[in-house]
Amino acid sequence: MRRVALIVLLSIAASASDDKDKARFAPGLAESYPNHQTVDKITIAAVPYVSEAQAHSAFDKANPNKYGVLPILVVIANGTGKALRLDLQAEFVEPDGKHLDATPALEVTFIGGSKKVPRIPGSSGAPFPLPRRAKGGPLDTLEITGRAFSAKLLPAGESVNGFFYFQTEPKPGTKLYLTGIKDAATGQDYFYYEIPL
Repeated sequence: MRRVALIVLLSIAASASDDKDKARFAPGLAESYPNHQTVDKITIAAVPYVSEAQAHSAFDKANPNKYGVLPILVVIANGTGKALRLDLQAEFVEPDGKHLDATPALEVTFIGGSKKVPRIPGSSGAPFPLPRRAKGGPLDTLEITGRAFSAKLLPAGESVNGFFYFQTEPKPGTKLYLTGIKDAATGQDYFYYEIPL
């Protein structure tokens, strides 16, 4: 019995040390990125994650680029002295002016997955009548949903970050168009942001 307990403890310790070795995903300050814009003391950076190394740093083994999904990290720093309400709408603007809406993170988790309905062996081909949980694809990971941009309030002097996902490929001359930043107290809209990628 002691031997089994010792083996279990050693395997837990090895697992914990593996987690410590993984680098924690921690984006930098908004002004530290080359693709940033400051308007009305709000600084926003947009960083397309296009390389294998970038994708690995944020999403571990899941690489959205392999499935035609371009993740763009957005970092917002609030220097206004007031709290901001964030109802962000993000659009990917192509060089020809075409706008693509962001794909919700939950939908991204189903990209590349199987669309087949499980069947009962020996049945007439009808699917089993009981409801089943939909099975996600290879992007069905906690990193995809957990790192999606979800902040709704940004206190004065603070910074938030998260990813928007677009079903497109990176192209030269593209921009990220953001709207939906408001003064939390008055509801007054701030100017839109158009950040070159």
